[in-house]
Amino acid sequence: MSTSLLYHGFGVRGYRYVSTRYVAGGVVFVIERKPETYRCTACGSRNVWRQGVVVRPFRTVPLGSKRVELEARIPRLACQDCGLVRQAAVGFAEPRRSYSRSFARYVLELSRHMTIKDVARHLGVSWDMVKEIQKKSLQRRFGKPRLKHVKQIAIDEISTGKGHKYVTIVLDLESGVVLHVGQGKGGDALLAFWRRLRASGAKVQAVATDMSPAYIDAVTTHLPGATLVFDRFHVIKLYNEKLSDLRRELHRQLAETTHKDVLKGVRWLLLKRPENLDASRREPERLREALRLNKPLAIAYHLKEELNEIWEQDDQETAQALLLDWIVYAESSGIRMLKQFAKTLRLHAFGILAWYDYPISTGPLEGTNNKIKTMKRQAYGFRDPEFLRLKILGIHETTYALIG
Repeated sequence: MSTSLLYHGFGVRGYRYVSTRYVAGGVVFVIERKPETYRCTACGSRNVWRQGVVVRPFRTVPLGSKRVELEARIPRLACQDCGLVRQAAVGFAEPRRSYSRSFARYVLELSRHMTIKDVARHLGVSWDMVKEIQKKSLQRRFGKPRLKHVKQIAIDEISTGKGHKYVTIVLDLESGVVLHVGQGKGGDALLAFWRRLRASGAKVQAVATDMSPAYIDAVTTHLPGATLVFDRFHVIKLYNEKLSDLRRELHRQLAETTHKDVLKGVRWLLLKRPENLDASRREPERLREALRLNKPLAIAYHLKEELNEIWEQDDQETAQALLLDWIVYAESSGIRMLKQFAKTLRLHAFGILAWYDYPISTGPLEGTNNKIKTMKRQAYGFRDPEFLRLKILGIHETTYALIG
């Protein structure tokens, strides 16, 4: 075997071919370091003496279906300049690894199309080796995302397992890159991100988030110059939850009458937009009948439709007037749920109306969260929190049909 084949086929430079063995259906190439390449690994001096040899096996890329190993004879070198005795640098493999760099690249290429388990079975290596190679690559490529040019971000949390386990995610809304994954939810999960953001010198203009007091406090404390934008989806979602509670409360209050039967099963009709009601199932008729027989529910439903219009005005001034009218009407309705929600809107009106300055939302982050959920289902969970963090940081380069 020529040294050119060692280099072009297996990425090995500075070694010469010695012999070949065939073991258990695999191929073992014995190679040794060329004397003219001896260098002290501490000071780089060429004034070294060979003092013994260490034989180490390395997995490398297969030949067809044949397992291939490189059995490297690595000299132990005594440096006459610095006095240290150390093994010569391997060159074609990372320190303290039993596989070559070319093998790691091959594993990463297979991992784009196969699960970790499938790659391990195909190559005849352990699951942990494949995972280690993936983890090392993810750490190198995505471990510390660049923050210098970040201008608009979104913040939200996602459940990662049973027992109320959450991670808080920060997304760059312009590039779609996940910038931070913090353990837990709330302000503490963002402390490391704020430190890196300050060190980067980034000038964040706007932040999209829900109306969580913890996120509001964190953003106003660490980004006092940024505009806080409350996400439309979360505002409507919160109102829909209150609307469902109101329907449930009214249903309990009604006696066993026809009116109670009418309210049964209309929860999803209340949450749908009017244009999405299915006429073939008589959904518009059922909804109209329920609203006709229950005035508080009708008021709350129609206010839901008006609430959606706040984000559909031509300018911020018109939206502000509509929002204030909505709040006043809800406060004077006499319905406890509406009065409570009106109080919430009054406290958070600045962030709702800020959408007209920066029309951003956590929608892209919700899409990323869906990809994370798909990844978790396909992997049947993650035992290593750091591996999960790195997978999330690199998820923007992955298609929806995730592998591994």
